[in-house]
Amino acid sequence: MALSDRPAERHLQVAGLFTARVRGTRSWDAPSPVAGWTARDVVRHLTEWLPGFLASGVGLELPHGPSVDEDPIAAWQVQCDGVQAVLDDPETAHRELTNPHIGALPLATAIDRSYTADVFMHTWDLSRATGQDDRLDQDFCAQLLGGMEQMEEALRASGQYGTRVEVPADADPQTRLLGFIGRDPSWPGR
Repeated sequence: MALSDRPAERHLQVAGLFTARVRGTRSWDAPSPVAGWTARDVVRHLTEWLPGFLASGVGLELPHGPSVDEDPIAAWQVQCDGVQAVLDDPETAHRELTNPHIGALPLATAIDRSYTADVFMHTWDLSRATGQDDRLDQDFCAQLLGGMEQMEEALRASGQYGTRVEVPADADPQTRLLGFIGRDPSWPGR
């Protein structure tokens, strides 16, 4: 399925796939492709950084759910629903997020570029950690990779991405994206 280029619709699609993987997780302690992280830590990462990003950048507070330690499924669902409500709100079109690293952007664009893209990439991590289907939308993989390659130096300096894993030059977009963000596309999983 091709992903929408509209932030609210793309979040609905990307978060929907991640939600399916969350609900399909049987072992929250399974190791993930991110060194030192478990499946639970993948969800923890996604539910912990966004609230501060939105609060400091636009003064927006998302609904609070249980902790990931208490209930990772509910923690994810509360945040997922909260983000979707923000993106579906007509007032969002008139709001701007300001951040020292990315500047000022329309709120929906900031969520799409920073958060939805992160959920998309971490879908592979959770899928691989838990033995679920880890295929991602190839067109969006290529789009993300194209944008990220243009600012590779800044991304590497941020510490947010691991060392690039070399993959064959003719690899598919998903494999190239995973290698770019520091994942071993052949990580064995469970």
